[in-house]
Amino acid sequence: MQTLYPDIKPYARHELAVEAPHQLYVDESGTSSGLPVVFIHGGPGAGCDASSRRYFDPTLYRIITFDQRGCGRSTPHASLENNTTQALIADMERIREHLGIEKWVLFGGSWGSTLALAYAQAHPQRVLGLILRGIFLARPEEFRWFYQEGASRLFPDYWEDYVAPIPPEERGDLMTAFYKRLTGPDQIAQMHAAKAWSTWEGRTATLRPNAVVVDRFCEAARALSIARIECHYFVNNAFLEPNQLLRDIGKIAHLPGVIVHGRYDVICPLDNAWALHKAWPNSELQIIRDAGHAAAESGITDALVRAADDMARRLLNLAPEEA
Repeated sequence: MQTLYPDIKPYARHELAVEAPHQLYVDESGTSSGLPVVFIHGGPGAGCDASSRRYFDPTLYRIITFDQRGCGRSTPHASLENNTTQALIADMERIREHLGIEKWVLFGGSWGSTLALAYAQAHPQRVLGLILRGIFLARPEEFRWFYQEGASRLFPDYWEDYVAPIPPEERGDLMTAFYKRLTGPDQIAQMHAAKAWSTWEGRTATLRPNAVVVDRFCEAARALSIARIECHYFVNNAFLEPNQLLRDIGKIAHLPGVIVHGRYDVICPLDNAWALHKAWPNSELQIIRDAGHAAAESGITDALVRAADDMARRLLNLAPEEA
């Protein structure tokens, strides 16, 4: 099993002003002359951390990580103002141009796979290849499965805690009910809803219970940004047209892609990855037999590190022993 590369520190940090009121945190690590790769975090709302840069060989890659609008070290925290998929795509172009990168590899999981696909379809000429994990296509059936009915039948105990902040008479449309509280003036109700929303995701993210993953989702500031921004995007259908990502797959059909997906992914079921792979002939699908959704699960980590190594070997024309 491959594990993450050793921890490294960024060699450059940037604060980029984009559309008001947002300012983005961006950092670079690895090799300044290496193969550019951008790590696109999930959520939306999660942010990057020190492990985000560790999927890549730092002697081969120029590693770009950034916190999307309202996330992590970007400011203002948990802001929904001017926060849309189209805005995030524009932010990625702003980052690419600011850093003087002509083309880069896209690496994204969960919501990060959604944004990677949307960006690649908008700017295919700027993409070298894609490495995607835990595919989320932002279709109505995916929202219903996880936030209304479906996953609830696998985890009735966790579901009971998830719906607790919502009165029974409002549970026919849970996303709308949560959005009302997450954007309302009552800060106590807002945090109560945020904790319930984010804890539900953290508890179901792994095949085997993982307290570290759950604790990370439950941390107050992170729970608030995840819940507010996710719910904002999801009640707006991720600001995408119906079935847009599969409909427009022809725009990136020529690009190489690796899809890594846990067989027991409850947050984003495997049929998402299957549909994407079937529509994208130049993609390779790796189904991890003993994993759920989280990148931290050992089988998924192994597949992602190997995929990044293989992508560098392919794009840099290296012999196996050099990568």
